[in-house]
Amino acid sequence: MSRDAIRNHLEFFGEMGVDGLRLDADWRSREEPTRSVRLQADPEKGPAEAGHYSPVTETLDALRIDIGPDCSRCKLHTLGRKQVVFGVGNPNADLMFVGEAPGADEDIQGEPFVGRAGQLLTKIIEAIELTREDVYIANVIKCRPPGNRNPEPDEVEQCEPFLFRQIDIIKPRVIVALGKFATQCLLKTDAPITRIRGREFTYRDAVLIPTYHPAYLLRNPSAKREVWEDMKRVRAILSQSADE
Repeated sequence: MSRDAIRNHLEFFGEMGVDGLRLDADWRSREEPTRSVRLQADPEKGPAEAGHYSPVTETLDALRIDIGPDCSRCKLHTLGRKQVVFGVGNPNADLMFVGEAPGADEDIQGEPFVGRAGQLLTKIIEAIELTREDVYIANVIKCRPPGNRNPEPDEVEQCEPFLFRQIDIIKPRVIVALGKFATQCLLKTDAPITRIRGREFTYRDAVLIPTYHPAYLLRNPSAKREVWEDMKRVRAILSQSADE
């Protein structure tokens, strides 16, 4: 990593209020960069080591095939989207991030959260001493809405069952809902994100914690400290799970 990159990371951590790193050996030691947070293998998921084609990977691949490379279940396929953006990361992850829908960069690259907001999400993940390869990232909607508008009810109705299946396959211990739309969609609520941000909800056998979307943080940097508090709670839950 270059000196400028290190400086940018330190500045970001300073903005979030990060004042140190964990020294816990179990938390910090991961032999492979793509290994899950889970310290003991889950027999339902199979081995988590990099390069192993687990039953979970096979099931996710089957789901990807089911969606298809050119899904036409809703009108978004006629509104300029380039491709389906399925999801990315460790299929055995304990931590899953769920956003709203792909943006322009994601539509081009076929991977969620790769634009400016995605780069910020990567830093947030690194702030709790994980990498993108340790977690799983997906969106409620798999295709980009025109002009990055909010997904419409009929689009959500067609697409959210695939997200539910991703969650049920991966079985994360913690789900972080990024922003108002993802939170309201998952929890079936119209409560504002400012009211429920940082609270814990039980969701499909996982702990769901809503927080601000990285795009919101780009517009409102002062909210980074609140997100850091949320992520510290995420880290604590994962550490408790690892000790069980």
